Amino acid sequence: MNPFHLAIPVTDLAATRQFYTDTLGLAIGREDERWVDVDFFGHQVTLHLSESMESSPTNAVDGEDVPVRHFGVVVPLADWDGLAATVRDAGVEFVIEPVIRFAGEPGEQRTFFVRDPSGNVLEFKSFADPDALFRRD
Repeated sequence: MNPFHLAIPVTDLAATRQFYTDTLGLAIGREDERWVDVDFFGHQVTLHLSESMESSPTNAVDGEDVPVRHFGVVVPLADWDGLAATVRDAGVEFVIEPVIRFAGEPGEQRTFFVRDPSGNVLEFKSFADPDALFRRD
């Protein structure tokens, strides 16, 4: 696997760092006073302190208004329910509640969306058939 790197803006570095570590249980790598590297399920996400955030339009996807600007991870089905429960138990508000999307279709998946304290939207999804990630038929 080739890990990806993604840098995202945050308006409150301390609160956002705490969300990724305490709520999601992720490890911190290198950090400075204006940025923090997070081990995002084996990928490097860097939280960069920014004075402002851009607005995020939505697109209709299988009956939901999905924020266009978002990122996330595909987790094993066995971990998805636990992750959704952990987020719910932490009192994090869902942008889109846990749901099965594209039911009965090749790309059937479980998904939910949350915002970090700086407003970045994260999607967590899982497939009953992991090989369906890019399946079209």
